[in-house]
Parts: sequence; C-alpha cells; structure tokens
Amino acid sequence: MQRNIGNVERIIRIAAGLGILSLTVIGPQTPWGLLGLVPLATGALGWCPPYAIFGINTCKLKGQPK
Repeated sequence: MQRNIGNVERIIRIAAGLGILSLTVIGPQTPWGLLGLVPLATGALGWCPPYAIFGINTCKLKGQPK
C-alpha cells in the first residue's frame, strides 16, 4: 500500500472520523456513528482504496509516482 493521501487531507479525515465516531457516545448515540471509522482509518493509514482504484493521488512525497 503506497500513500495516496496528502497530510492536510489526512488531518481533515482524522478530525472528521473522530467527530462522526463521537456520535456513538454523545448526541443521538446511534450505531451510525461507527461509520466514522472509515475516514479515521484512511486518514491514519494515509491510503484510500477508492483513490487507488481511480488513480487519484493527493500525496506530495518526493519520489512518489503519480
């Protein structure tokens, strides 16, 4: 798995994932909050499967093929 998510997008995904995941504890307390695990995991790993399928790369690492 090669990183295909840039640092700014990773931070946004992690923050959004934690925000959505908090819905399982506060607010409506529904299991739908578990969907926050998806952006949290992709942000933590720096790799997004749909990005890989469609050839999208927002990562600016040197030596990284586009």
